[in-house]
This record gives sequence, structure tokens and C-alpha cells, in this order.
Amino acid sequence: MPFRAYTDFEKAFDKVSHQLLLQQKLIYYNVNPTVINWIKSFFLCFRKQRVKLNGFFSEWNDVISGIPQGTILGPILFILYINDLADVCIHFANIYLFADDAKLYKQTRIM
Repeated sequence: MPFRAYTDFEKAFDKVSHQLLLQQKLIYYNVNPTVINWIKSFFLCFRKQRVKLNGFFSEWNDVISGIPQGTILGPILFILYINDLADVCIHFANIYLFADDAKLYKQTRIM
């Protein structure tokens, strides 16, 4: 009897590492350094966040992951980030990609 296992990456846009995207992925795809600096300045770096709970605010912290949603460039940056995912996973499982959704699939036989 075949055994099927699925996994789903949730909130994928929020998981994109700024450091990995800027220092490896965009360079790998030969994105012009001026464009990389523009993306860094406009979209990714120098963003801060804090939490309000019961009327009290936490300290400000740097945002080190995630791509701003609602922009034209956001989905393109995400696609560049995950573009090699299928090449890496092909040795271990089948992978199905659609927009910001990735499903890993492996079928085995249990004896």
C-alpha cells in the first residue's frame, strides 16, 4: 500500500531571508548591483517593527525576513528566492509550486 506525505510551506512571503535574497539569490541571477541596492533600500532593509499588547509597546526590532506584499516587485523577488527549490528537492520528493504555495510529495511502500 502506498504511503503519501504532504507538507505545505505556510506564510512563505514572510519567511524570505533578506540576507540570503540580497547576498546570494539576486547575485546568482546577475541582477545589476545598482538594482540590488535599490531593492535593499526601498523594500527590505531599514524596516522596524514592534508589538503592542495591553497598551504597552515592545522595543523596536529590525525586520530580517519577509517581502512586502501588495507591491509589483514582491512576487518577482519571491519567485527568484524559491526558483531553485525544485532542483534541490527533486532528489528527495516531488514538488509542486504555485504562486507562494509549495507542496512536497513523496510516495513510498510500507511493507
